[in-house]
Amino acid sequence: MRVDAVRGRRVLVGDAFVPATVVVQRGRIAAVEAYEHEAEGVVVQAADTAYVVPGVVDTHVHVNEPGRTEWEGFASATRAAALGGATTLVDMPLNSLPPTTTVEHLRVKRAVARDQLMVDVGFWGGAVPGNVGDLEPLWDAGVLGFKCFLAPSGVDEFPPLDPAQFLLALREVARFDGLMIVHAEDAGVLAAAPQEAGGSYRAFVRSRPHEAETAAIRQVIDGARETGARVHVLHLSSARALGMIADARAEGLRLTVETCPHYLVFDAERVPHGAAQFKCCPPIRDAGNREELWAALRAGIIDCVVSDHSPATAEEKGRGDGDLQQAWGGVSGLQVGLAVMAAEARRRGIGLAEVSRWMSRHTADLVGFGHKGRIAVGADADLAVYDTGVDFRVEAAQLAHRNPISAYDGIRYGGRVVRTVVRGNAVDVDRPDHTWGRMLERVR
Repeated sequence: MRVDAVRGRRVLVGDAFVPATVVVQRGRIAAVEAYEHEAEGVVVQAADTAYVVPGVVDTHVHVNEPGRTEWEGFASATRAAALGGATTLVDMPLNSLPPTTTVEHLRVKRAVARDQLMVDVGFWGGAVPGNVGDLEPLWDAGVLGFKCFLAPSGVDEFPPLDPAQFLLALREVARFDGLMIVHAEDAGVLAAAPQEAGGSYRAFVRSRPHEAETAAIRQVIDGARETGARVHVLHLSSARALGMIADARAEGLRLTVETCPHYLVFDAERVPHGAAQFKCCPPIRDAGNREELWAALRAGIIDCVVSDHSPATAEEKGRGDGDLQQAWGGVSGLQVGLAVMAAEARRRGIGLAEVSRWMSRHTADLVGFGHKGRIAVGADADLAVYDTGVDFRVEAAQLAHRNPISAYDGIRYGGRVVRTVVRGNAVDVDRPDHTWGRMLERVR
């Protein structure tokens, strides 16, 4: 359904919620008028208990198609995104087969994605040993930046960069002013950590200690200083790195940082024994660490919040029969991220406007999409209606994710997304032919 306007008592314009009517023309926001404005055509009326916010721009999603489509896929991922208020997602270069490490592999992925998208989708490229010569061609082909690992990724086809390879790739990315995004855990620290088999989450955390993150982030900062490259730290879980991040910012280094809802909601002490749905790398840490991450978000040391949706089949999640060292690591949270963050922030006295900045505006800015992540004249008409009057109990089996596994299963939240609009189109997630999404390239 093509929408001509969205009206609500609480519409996020700039940093404040105001009564407004958002007028849409040709997929973009043509005007932000008074609430009483008589708009023509199809008007979406938000309930008095609802908030109209920019659609979430989730820049960290593992779609896994082609090659591991049984883990997720573009159809299921973008349907889940739409149901959760995400209007744009950016696909990681792994765990698909082939990984997005060459222009030809990017073409394969785009061909598979075509005609399956309910929301807009962009693509990260990958930096792996031996593909330095592929980075600029990928950049020219429209990828939004390059992901690399400093420790094993979990899949053989996407190996990590050693320190020399990382510096070489950073120099190349700096040369054409690209962006390097880094899974920052140190291989040496991980290799020296105790690897205790079994289902104890605390033991699993000991196998991925704080020092793995702090050592790797120090390497990223040193590399940014030496090369001048733009760098972004993925899924920060350790608050012990916050001081060096703040110092690097003060120094003027071009460093940005993200964290994820699961690091802001859960704590290691409360994870049940053998519960592989909570396993992720880096791991969920203690409650005190969690609250430090919240404080860093509010202080601007952490820039944004993304899902790091990293799903797998029940077989992969259950590998090792409860042994967390063997189970696939990744939390499935694409569909629930906005509802989870809104509720958890509200408990801490943090408004939805701040949450939207972390999940929409700042993520859009990270990838250069100034036309997304905000309700402003000229921006894409990407909107989510979040209603606090509608109760939401997460049931993993009812989520649109391909596999019914979720760390959020059974949790009840006071509020959920009830309508998503993608470039002026109200998405009907019950129609498989309703594919309004398009593939995005870097804004040149």
